[in-house]
Parts: sequence; C-alpha cells; structure tokens
Amino acid sequence: MHPSSAHPLVGVTACLKDNGRGGFQHAVGDKYIQAAIDAAGAIPVILPATGGQLFGTPAMLDRILDALDGVLLTGSPSNVEPHHYGALSRPGTAHDPARDATTLPLIRRAVERAVPLFAICRGFQEVNVAFGGSLHQHVHEVAGRRDHRSPKSPDMDVNYGPAHDIDVVEGGLLHGLLGERRVRINSLHVQGVDRLAPGLRTEAVADDGQIEALTVRDAPGFALAVQWHPEYKARLNPLSMKLFDAFAAACRERALARAPGALRHAAE
Repeated sequence: MHPSSAHPLVGVTACLKDNGRGGFQHAVGDKYIQAAIDAAGAIPVILPATGGQLFGTPAMLDRILDALDGVLLTGSPSNVEPHHYGALSRPGTAHDPARDATTLPLIRRAVERAVPLFAICRGFQEVNVAFGGSLHQHVHEVAGRRDHRSPKSPDMDVNYGPAHDIDVVEGGLLHGLLGERRVRINSLHVQGVDRLAPGLRTEAVADDGQIEALTVRDAPGFALAVQWHPEYKARLNPLSMKLFDAFAAACRERALARAPGALRHAAE
C-alpha cells in the first residue's frame, strides 16, 4: 500500500528532552501516536524538534510538508517561551526552545499551504503564538478564571476525565463538527490564551471566559486547535472521534490530491 494513500502520512511534533545521561532525545507521548493510528487511521511520522536545522527556511519546510498529508501538534509539559509574545518567563516554567523553533514556523507554513492541521494543548497555544497572540502563564492566577490544571491523580482516567463544560460558538467549524452548543471536556493545562492572535477565530469558551478552541480565519485548509486532550482513549470518546474523523477526512483528501492513482488502487 502506498504510504500516502488509504492511510495518510501525518507528521506528529516531538519535544527535545534531556535524557539524564548528558544527551537529548526527541520524544512524543504514545497516546498521540496511538490516536494518529487508531482514531485518524494515519501513519504517524515523528517530526524531530530540530528547529532551524530542518525547519529554518520556507524551502526546507516545503520539502517536509510536501511529504505529509497532515500535521498533529501535540501537548507537552513544556511551554512556549514568552519572548515569542513579548513577555518574561515565570520562574520554574519548563521551556523547549528547540520545539518552539520547529513548530512556530511549521504552523504558519502548513496553514499557508492548506496542509490539514490539528493542534492539541501546547499545540493550541503554539497556534495562537505563531500568529501573534499571547498567553497567560498561570491561568489559575487570573481573576475570575478557574483552575484548569490536572488533579494529579495516579489514575490517568481521573486526570483525563471530564472536568468542565464549554460553550461552542454557533455556526463555527467546531459547532459543525460536533453538532452541539455545549459539551464537557477534560482539563490539564496551566497556560492558556490571553490575547487572541489576529486572524484567529474563537470556536469554544469555558464558563470562566477562557478560550478552549480556535481556528484560523480564512485558512485554505483544515486548521483546528483545542486546549483539551481528545487524544486520550480517543476511540472511546464520541466527541473526540468527531474531531479526529474530520482531521482524518481532510488528510485523506490531501492524500488523494497528491497521489490519486495510488489512493484509488489502495481502495480497491
């Protein structure tokens, strides 16, 4: 089977982490890989956090995106460095400058080229920063905002369990995918959108006013970002599957456009 045919190739962003032995490793949570395979029906390709080495110029980005049918931006314990939106870092905040140098230009180029983009948690925040927005570094310290952090239970089903409702904007992309105006989501984030970037559109908001989903206004292709974690046991969650189904459909459409003969042959 041609790799870009019935099963689209989806780039999955990685983080650069200290391996504790004097070196580094490019890492991505298995739940994102499994969601790409099981929920999106894709072949995941891990994109290393190499920054300018591979993602430093439009030509290099195009070479990578030419080979992909979609991009999945993952969550991470690290946060976008605040200098990207004109702020100073809070003490004790984990950062990953190599990932920032990879994802921020990748996001802009992928959207420009209509490569389907699905962003989760840190990825959601990266989309906002990539287009000129800013972040709250500690949402729970903002007046009137709830504590959106994980309960830190040893039971992952508790940590990723339903946490609060969101109001879905009527007539938006997310509303069209879910068919509902109010849904319940999990919540495992410290940071969140402060100033929404120009050119982005709010798709859902929590009861406390925190933006929970957004898309790129006038994007030529699928471009959706959510603050929660639909990748966790995605196939068991109908809401999550609606998101991954839409992403998968957009990826398959791109695969068809790139290799129509191969896709028809694989479907036979």
